[in-house]
Amino acid sequence: MRDFNPAYAGTPPWDIGRPQKEIMRLAEAGEIQGIVLDVGCGTGENVLYLAGLGYEAWGIDRAATAIEKAKAKAAQRGLKANFLVADALDLQRLGRTFDTVIDTGLFHVFSDEERPLFADSLATVLRPGGTYYMLCFSEREPGSWGPRRVTQAEIRATFSQGWRINAIRQATFEINQPGEARAWLSSITRLEESS
Repeated sequence: MRDFNPAYAGTPPWDIGRPQKEIMRLAEAGEIQGIVLDVGCGTGENVLYLAGLGYEAWGIDRAATAIEKAKAKAAQRGLKANFLVADALDLQRLGRTFDTVIDTGLFHVFSDEERPLFADSLATVLRPGGTYYMLCFSEREPGSWGPRRVTQAEIRATFSQGWRINAIRQATFEINQPGEARAWLSSITRLEESS
C-alpha cells in the first residue's frame, strides 16, 4: 500500500472537510451501531461527525500527518474521538473489537493480494454480527482519474468466506473537485464463528 503522508501536506481530493453524505445517511437511518471504527479515516471528518452524535468513535490511518490533523480538529471542536496511527492490514494490534466499521475510500487502494489480508484483519476487530460499511470507487466511474475502480464481483470474492453481503448499492463518493464519483456502498456482516 502506498504512502499517503505526502498527500496530506496539502488537501487531497478525498478530504472534503465534512463527513461523506453516505455515512450521514447510514447514521440517520440507525444503521451504525455501538462502538465505531473508521479504517483509513484520513483527517477524521466521519469520526468527528459520529462522535458529535454521541458514538464512541475511533479512527485509524497509516498517514501520521492525517491523524495529527484529525486530533487537532477534535480538540478545536471539543469532541471526544480516538485517533491512532495504525495499519488496516494489522488491525488486531488495536487489541479491541468494534460493533461497526466504516470505510470511505480505503478498500479501493488495496492490491489484489492485499484484499484478502484486509478481510482477515477486519475480522479480528469486528465482532461477530457486526457490520462493515464500505464506500469505494465503482468501475462505472468513467476516465482514469483517481483510484482503482472496484466491481461488485471483486467485493463479493473478497468477502466470500466468513462474511454475509447484505447489500451493494450504487452511491456517490464526494470529492473536493467539481462533481462526484460513482461508487458502491456495501453492507457486509461478519458471520458468527462456527464451533
